[in-house]
Amino acid sequence: MKKIKILSILVCLAALAACGSKDDDKAVKPPESAEQLYNEARDKFDAHEYKESIKEFEEVERQHPSSPWATNAQVMSGYASYEVEDYDAAIATFERFVKIYPGNESAPYAYYLIALCYYEQINDVGRDQKITEQAMQALREVIRRFPDTEYARDARVKLDLTTDHLAGKEMEIGRYYLRHEDYISAINRFRFVVENYQTTSHVPEALHRLVECYLRRQGRGDALRRRAGP
Repeated sequence: MKKIKILSILVCLAALAACGSKDDDKAVKPPESAEQLYNEARDKFDAHEYKESIKEFEEVERQHPSSPWATNAQVMSGYASYEVEDYDAAIATFERFVKIYPGNESAPYAYYLIALCYYEQINDVGRDQKITEQAMQALREVIRRFPDTEYARDARVKLDLTTDHLAGKEMEIGRYYLRHEDYISAINRFRFVVENYQTTSHVPEALHRLVECYLRRQGRGDALRRRAGP
């Protein structure tokens, strides 16, 4: 009987030792390196699993904040947010990046992506143009900071398109006033286009509309005078 009890105790002890060994193995398992975490996140990104990749890129920053891989992860996290059209998150990430690493080699790219985030949110000319103005400011910033880069070249093209878009907004408002015979307001809008958006495609029409406004205004004045009599 004693032998059976001793044997049972030994079996229990062996089982406990095995469990302890497994726990020890888990405890001593080294954490993944920054490079490993980054590569796993990049694999998610390359597989177009952008939302999952954002989480994993953020994990690189959390676990290895001082690593160069964390710097790369921050850029990729912003780009992944851009890909899923979460523009606010992308802008916030890139603005944080250029604030912390203004001299980093990826800074031009970060500024360019900020501009793209605004640019791709530009609404049609019938809506508020706050985003358009923000896009213009961001595009100008890219050109000012990095004038000889491919980012600046593309920013100049987009800036021209954005300027044309704002001129289109002014034309839309001017036409509205013209239809409602508010000629003074219409003239002010069309003149603003001629004076401030001289390189846009809207200037010829703005000039034509100005002449139309002046003629209609004069015609209405003549009609009123005829009604008033001598």
